[in-house]
Amino acid sequence: MKNWILFTLTAVIVFLLAMLAYSIMDRKTEARFAYVPKVDINDIEPRDSVWGLNFPRQYQSYMKTKDTSFHSMYNTSGHIAVLEEDPELVILWAGYGFSKEYNQPKGHAHAVDDIRKILRTGAPMEAGEGPMPSTCWTCKSPDVPRLMKELGVTEYYSEKWSDFGSEVINPIGCADCHNPDNMNLTITRPALIEAFESMGKDIDAASHQEMRSLVCAQCHVEYYFVKDAPGKEGAQYLTFPWRDGMDEKSVEAYYDESDFADWVHPISKTRMLKAQHPDYELFTLGVHAKRGVSCADCHMPYKTEGGQKFTDHHIGSPLSNVENSCFVCHREKKDDLISDVFERQRIIKEGSQKLMRLIAMAHIEAGKAWELGATQEQMDNIQLGIRHAQWRWDYAVASHGAAFHAPLATSSIVTSATGIIEETRIALARLLADLGHNKPVEMPDFEDTEALQAYVGWDIEKDKAAKEKFLEEVVPVWLKEGKEREEGYTVKMVSDK
Repeated sequence: MKNWILFTLTAVIVFLLAMLAYSIMDRKTEARFAYVPKVDINDIEPRDSVWGLNFPRQYQSYMKTKDTSFHSMYNTSGHIAVLEEDPELVILWAGYGFSKEYNQPKGHAHAVDDIRKILRTGAPMEAGEGPMPSTCWTCKSPDVPRLMKELGVTEYYSEKWSDFGSEVINPIGCADCHNPDNMNLTITRPALIEAFESMGKDIDAASHQEMRSLVCAQCHVEYYFVKDAPGKEGAQYLTFPWRDGMDEKSVEAYYDESDFADWVHPISKTRMLKAQHPDYELFTLGVHAKRGVSCADCHMPYKTEGGQKFTDHHIGSPLSNVENSCFVCHREKKDDLISDVFERQRIIKEGSQKLMRLIAMAHIEAGKAWELGATQEQMDNIQLGIRHAQWRWDYAVASHGAAFHAPLATSSIVTSATGIIEETRIALARLLADLGHNKPVEMPDFEDTEALQAYVGWDIEKDKAAKEKFLEEVVPVWLKEGKEREEGYTVKMVSDK
């Protein structure tokens, strides 16, 4: 009897080992042939669909960035008009395109379509028209590094946004981050390389793990356009203000030293700064960066499919994929992790919203001071306070993940900005009293977006009508010409071996 039991156990063990060996061999075979290239990809191939022939799993996961169904407590992958949520923004950005339309960001697949539709880009009916330079395409498409190679970097920056409408038709994709020769991560935007050089650093010395953040830092950063720099006349040259550091105070001092302003506020007459999206800068101040975690670890976690491990290119919020993004390191319950994130976001959002109202009131109070005859000398420090307070507020909120990436640093920025604007409003109250105004300045309805847009001088209905005509008449031509151009591209198949 014992012999039969031993024989049976042995047979079962042998069978299981055989199955294991077969599975291992099958997976090795699959891995061996998983990435056998089907096509040769040249170094200016902007079409993700062509890259997807060689890397179908990555391509299929990237296509999910079209999904707009994710929604957390404060952020979404769908369409939310931020000016409707926070109408005071119309006052803060009066005179600047962001006060016409500003929406929460969608996935990368929407990048080109969204910039065409946004009111900020205007409605240019002909090439060479419109308010925006060609530089505004820079982070939207792999067609941009293609154009930079074909035209030259300075030459690319020297045109109008409308000049490249038929050239930039592919949204953010494979060629933005990967070298087609070996699929290594690579930097395709010269502004990041030049920023490292300005800090005395060599970006070529970055490790693979650092590159998993740096490819994101090509675009998810604060930047500005340098106009008519020596040797680059006619260009609006994309530049990162990192020479003296990446924190808000260093960048603020950099802009003050160069007397740079994105625009002049029409009410307070202040030379203003508009923070873009300093995601990378604030990320570096947080605990995850200090622990060596990269952007891709959380926003593009590894995934296994059919025995193959690959990077999930469904780039999005880690809160939509907690099991793969967070559980690699954390052992808390999912609900506890999410509630911790929401709590950090809630605290900072409460502070930033109060700050936003204070800054909006300061702009209007400054406008009243000018109306009553204030001199430039009387307004200098007041304008500097408005400029610095709004810059710091914007630096904290324009980075959509700041409350999670670096909650302590972000909270500190909001607190410092609140102190600055409170002191500025005290100075304004004293000046208004000296000018004979001893009562509160009348304020508009801060809850009515449309009324505020009319208050600052925008004719939004006119802009919307022009944009609709542009989308109906111009964009289809751009797409037709772009597709016809790409039909001339050749795709070389790799010969079977």
